[in-house]
Amino acid sequence: MPLEIVRNDITKMSVDAIVNAANESLLGGGGVDGAIHRAAGSGLLKECKTLGGCKTGKAKITGGYSLPAKYVIHTVGPIYQDGKHGEQALLESCYRESLSLASANGCRSVAFPLISSGVYGYPKDQALRVAINVISDFLLENEMKVYIVIFDKASYKIGEKLFADIAEYIDDNYVEAHFDFRFESVRMSMPCGHKSSNSGRSVFETRSLSESVERDSLGEKLKQLDESFSQMLLRKIDEKGITDAQCYKKANIDRKLFSKIRGDIHYKPSKPTVIAFAVALELSLAETEELLKKAGFALSHSNKFDIIIEYFIVRGNYNVFEINEALFAFDQCLLGA
Repeated sequence: MPLEIVRNDITKMSVDAIVNAANESLLGGGGVDGAIHRAAGSGLLKECKTLGGCKTGKAKITGGYSLPAKYVIHTVGPIYQDGKHGEQALLESCYRESLSLASANGCRSVAFPLISSGVYGYPKDQALRVAINVISDFLLENEMKVYIVIFDKASYKIGEKLFADIAEYIDDNYVEAHFDFRFESVRMSMPCGHKSSNSGRSVFETRSLSESVERDSLGEKLKQLDESFSQMLLRKIDEKGITDAQCYKKANIDRKLFSKIRGDIHYKPSKPTVIAFAVALELSLAETEELLKKAGFALSHSNKFDIIIEYFIVRGNYNVFEINEALFAFDQCLLGA
């Protein structure tokens, strides 16, 4: 998927560029900054000394040296005071400037930390919101794989009200998957020659007759196959009056995957991919169920992932990136490829 939230050590990310949350000197420091300098080796510090520092909200690029990444993009985030001193604009600039540098240097993949959310004190939920908004806007116009790298769970936080609302919705709707043992025990206790009170036929005679009828009609059913998932998806895109690119970008789906779906009438997508397209097309809950059915899936209240998806759809929130924030917070798989 073009934008993915991952739990990892950013110094171990095999991408074209990683972003360093640096200070204005660019000479190293604590947190992510210090970790990147240590992993890159002395060559990085030597190059940084030639750059003349960096202003808050701006970004500069160097080689990656001993890191798996080819480049390090250094950006200086704002120190959070009270949110009334231009902090958001400066933080937005950090992401835009970094993405611009990555694009200008031919990077196809870039990994960000949550800039300013450590010792600089920017509230984590607000820092995440800024990152998601700027990166998602960029990806609507550009092709790039972008990661937001979270070192541990404590480094990640969505809005408390949103988290509480979703948790409550899950509690209200979650149903443990179960098996109807009562029915099964009755069925298994029936003697082989048990007679139906209505027909006088044995259970197995009735079943054999039913199976015979089904076999006879199978050929007719196969002749009446409905449209496939791929056909329905393309029809929905046309009905919504949007382009293919607008659809797969809003779905957080890679262009190559969309090409496979378009080119193969029998393509079998994953469930998160189907839901990602439903979100991009802003389908109702019933329409989402219909699209899922075409791919052999359904929503269930015994699945927390499904309940979270339902939570957003019934509220008319079709922002795939916000949905992925919530899914990540609840340790669920994300929407996209």
